[in-house]
Amino acid sequence: MMRSSGSFTTFVGALSMRSDVHARALRVGATLFLTALTAAAAQLSAPLPFTEVPFTLQPMVVLLAGLALGSRLALGSQLLYLLAGIAGLPVFAPSGALPPGALRLLGPTGGYLMAYPLAAWCVGRLAERGFDRRYLPSVLAMAVGLAVIYAGGAVWLAFFARSVVQTGAVGLQAALASGVYPFVVADALKLLAAAGIVPGLWTLFGRMCTPR
Repeated sequence: MMRSSGSFTTFVGALSMRSDVHARALRVGATLFLTALTAAAAQLSAPLPFTEVPFTLQPMVVLLAGLALGSRLALGSQLLYLLAGIAGLPVFAPSGALPPGALRLLGPTGGYLMAYPLAAWCVGRLAERGFDRRYLPSVLAMAVGLAVIYAGGAVWLAFFARSVVQTGAVGLQAALASGVYPFVVADALKLLAAAGIVPGLWTLFGRMCTPR
């Protein structure tokens, strides 16, 4: 049974309830860690022959950032990731078509990248309302975030395709066929596996804090 939203905090928030320097350092460190993990996940990518969108582990890291950090820190972690990529750091998934830097946001994966901060924020808001405490609510929260990523990616792909195809016939349906449908099953399996991580940490945290 859900408690009132005011009684909930995120996992990282619970670890840093105090307002001293150590607590602030923990929040900053956790944010930077999820930023770095997002960048690392981008390097674990596999190109697919039928689409310009590669298979990566990034979406799951983005969703886990929201679940563990909460809305503001998760948003910050993904904005930092985008800023690092725009600055030219090699944090985006490898691509032979576009050089590192801001131009990547104009490529076929730009919509997914630009949706990461919003997706992380949405999952974080749900986590702040207790969706990160149990497995099924965590699945639901992450599914909402994944839908945000898909929406951003598909809309951008539809726009991008219309801008480069001379006939202008490529629209949202074609974008869904190349940028969403091929990834749904794999992403669903990854989501179901990853959704247990933060609830598991909460369980461990509760046991450690329970007097013996």
